[in-house]
Amino acid sequence: MIAYSQLPGVDVIVADNASTDDSVSYLQAHHPHIRIIRLDMNYGFAEGYNQALLHVDADYYVLLNSDVEVTEGWLQPMHDLMRQKQNIAACMPKIRAANDRTSFEYAGAAGGFMDKYGYIFCRGRLFHTVEKDTGQYDSETEIFWATGACCMINAQLFHKMGGFDIHFFAHMEEIDLCWRLKNAGYTIWYTPHSVVYHVGGGTLPQSSPKKTFLNYRNNLLMMYKNLTPKKRRKLILNLRMILDGISAVHSLLKRDISVLVAVWKAHINYRKIRNLYLPPETEVPPAYPSCVYQRSVVYQYFVKRRKKYKELIHPPVT
Repeated sequence: MIAYSQLPGVDVIVADNASTDDSVSYLQAHHPHIRIIRLDMNYGFAEGYNQALLHVDADYYVLLNSDVEVTEGWLQPMHDLMRQKQNIAACMPKIRAANDRTSFEYAGAAGGFMDKYGYIFCRGRLFHTVEKDTGQYDSETEIFWATGACCMINAQLFHKMGGFDIHFFAHMEEIDLCWRLKNAGYTIWYTPHSVVYHVGGGTLPQSSPKKTFLNYRNNLLMMYKNLTPKKRRKLILNLRMILDGISAVHSLLKRDISVLVAVWKAHINYRKIRNLYLPPETEVPPAYPSCVYQRSVVYQYFVKRRKKYKELIHPPVT
């Protein structure tokens, strides 16, 4: 990463979230020129970034997970995009899988989107179906969310929006931030001219009950915060409760009680945390911003058996 990030004005900074291994001592011994920001405790992904970035003075931040491998020339296309587009707040590169370098990676692929019921997906990844990269998504395009695994964001806007929501701890905090940025009139973009490889699941594997809990809870929190009161009542109190219940029952039929328990805990914890936000009647965010799929990706995938982004009926971006 260091070798491919040698551009004028670029500093490589490592934020240590109170790690317990020898990673800091290794960096100090082998890369003494790298600046290290040492946090006093593990704040999680969201608050960890918020704390670390308070100590970084820059026009743009590049948020990069430790399990991401960058490639030659990866920074310039994102920087160019940020400078060329009006009202752009953040952008992301093409994310390929480190263990299958011809395929997209789950956490971001070729740009993130959301359907009208709050379910997230990507160009190149619908649920657990990940596409091979054959150049089918090699156009710069506006997206709904940029992955936290690797993205460039306007530093001033990051702090203006309050950074990541610390109540999320980890998972979907970057989608929530992108949604808030779009509600404020800014855009999020994807560029295929920058490519990185992501291991994925290094901290929490896909099968982890904690990951399931965080994904279900944070998705509900994200919708509660960013939807209008009318849409919030309709989607969260009715449709999403039903859909989440179906998902939990499906796991029970497969004799996997862990998902049922995780979903149940997620809904209970969501009801507790949502009271920390301002009363919904005093917050009236705008209607759905751009790049929201106005159909159900769940229905398209599981009922109509459309497994690829381009097979969706009226996808948000063609």
